[in-house]
Amino acid sequence: MDVVLDDRLLIEELLVGLDRRGAQLHTTSYWYYRACRAAVAGAGGHLSGPFRDLPHGEQQRAIASILQLPEEIGLPRPRHVVPIMVTVADRHPRLNVLNLEAIATALWLRATVWLSPEGASGMLPDVLGAEELAWETIMPS
Repeated sequence: MDVVLDDRLLIEELLVGLDRRGAQLHTTSYWYYRACRAAVAGAGGHLSGPFRDLPHGEQQRAIASILQLPEEIGLPRPRHVVPIMVTVADRHPRLNVLNLEAIATALWLRATVWLSPEGASGMLPDVLGAEELAWETIMPS
């Protein structure tokens, strides 16, 4: 089973690991960027909190590790995802780029989307449903 992780769950996977349930994990470029930005900038929000809570030495190792996405986490190429984003935007013109990329990635991979509680509280679940894509809310530890 292919799964697309949102930014918060990507951070969880990279720092402590998720119960993969046998799934092949993927993310999007935008979610990966947001995870890296949170790690480096550390503004204190829900994305940077896991980094802020680590002792300094561990924090530096965690930041360095997130900046090199492990090969076992898929990151689909824009050449495949962007054309799908365009067609999704025609069906859902109010979506922002982050959500368009998430939907297009899930469509490209025929994947389930795993959302953190924060991600599940927005408009993405409704659009995933409209696109007949499976999704789940996953609680980080």
